[in-house]
Amino acid sequence: MGCGSCSSGGGCAPAGCKSNGACLTNGCSKLDVYDWLSNMDMPSSYKPFQIVEVKFKGSRKDFYLNIDNIYLENGELVVTETTTGGFDVGHVSITGELVRMQMVKKHVKEADVTKKIFRKASPSDVDKWKAAKEQEWETMHKARKLALDLNLSMKISDVDYQGDKTKATFYYTAEGRVDFRELIKKMAEAFRIRIEMRQIGMRQEASRLGGIGSCGRELCCSTWLTDFKTVSTSAARYQNLSLNTLKLAGQCGKLKCCLNYELDSYMDALKDIPDDVHILRTEKGDARLQKTDIFKKLMWFSYPKEENWVPVPIKHVREIQAINKSGETVPDLGESKEPEVAVKAFDYENVVGQDSLTRLDERSANRNKKNNNNRNRPKPAPESGPKPIVQITKVVVQTVQIKTVQPNNPDRPADGTTPREGGNPNRRNHHRRNRPNRNPNNSNQQNNNPQPE
Repeated sequence: MGCGSCSSGGGCAPAGCKSNGACLTNGCSKLDVYDWLSNMDMPSSYKPFQIVEVKFKGSRKDFYLNIDNIYLENGELVVTETTTGGFDVGHVSITGELVRMQMVKKHVKEADVTKKIFRKASPSDVDKWKAAKEQEWETMHKARKLALDLNLSMKISDVDYQGDKTKATFYYTAEGRVDFRELIKKMAEAFRIRIEMRQIGMRQEASRLGGIGSCGRELCCSTWLTDFKTVSTSAARYQNLSLNTLKLAGQCGKLKCCLNYELDSYMDALKDIPDDVHILRTEKGDARLQKTDIFKKLMWFSYPKEENWVPVPIKHVREIQAINKSGETVPDLGESKEPEVAVKAFDYENVVGQDSLTRLDERSANRNKKNNNNRNRPKPAPESGPKPIVQITKVVVQTVQIKTVQPNNPDRPADGTTPREGGNPNRRNHHRRNRPNRNPNNSNQQNNNPQPE
């Protein structure tokens, strides 16, 4: 069923993707979990696990006891117990044995789970819950205005109403401690509810609000990432990235979490690259290290007072380094011959062939240039000299029509035609039979009346 807290509208029938709440857009299914144990056959004596994971607005999740053994499925709305009294409404995210594994991952013991599930949400509970969610946007803007009037250095980023509309939790970010006692008094008078202030970090704020990253996809922290690990600038240095804060920072203003994704691959590749090579002594001068290509295993050096960089394989760098340690120098870095690049297991450069945004324009320009060259190319002059002799043999096929005469009427042809009066029907054949051959080229036919020699 659809999520009522998302911005797609329509409650159980989202107006956007029509996937009934199973998508990852507009916050209707943040931090979704696939139950890969749901299709497994359990033994006959198996007792269902009584703890259920329930998901609320944003990235908030919690574990609850299903004491009454209510049959629950993923996505159902349930009424849960709260620590401050009243009830709350949330969606079931995980049931069964997968909850036990999730508790082990989050280091939660079964004895620590005390809150329980009351029932499945009734239509009246859902209507009350939706009415509370509709007031969150207006409440947040009023609270921001009250904070500005009091000159408090804080930013209220989100408001979460409880399902029974008796309590509201205000999430805010601030650089230090904020004295908001006066703010709570004014908000309690304006909203007539219990108020809880909760300070969160920049990354937690981005996780709750969501958005699109520089890669073009939804933020990892708002879709699947739950553990926020520390990201330092050393991760960018190991990957040879420029220390530009505009490119390395995400929407939260901190370093991007994705800098840690490929760090292990870079650390493995850096094991083969020497880290104590900065100068190589040659007869041309001291060559200084300028750049290191980690996956191609090339190190680029430059001579003094020269702009060109010389690529040197790592194996050759170690050889030159050993010679320099013995107090000798080498003639050059070996730029006279092609550098022998180590065998690569993978091609890390331009894997999908889409690094260049103008690749299609260049391809069409090269094709047009090739066609223009072929069109402007001069035609070859005719060759002088004797032309080859071509012998043509002409075959003439002569068709002779033979007519038969009926035995009863010898003067009438067999095809039924009437001969002319006074004429002989066989006269034409008689002349054709005695006519000489008029085709001098046909050497296969013999003349009926040869001339005497």
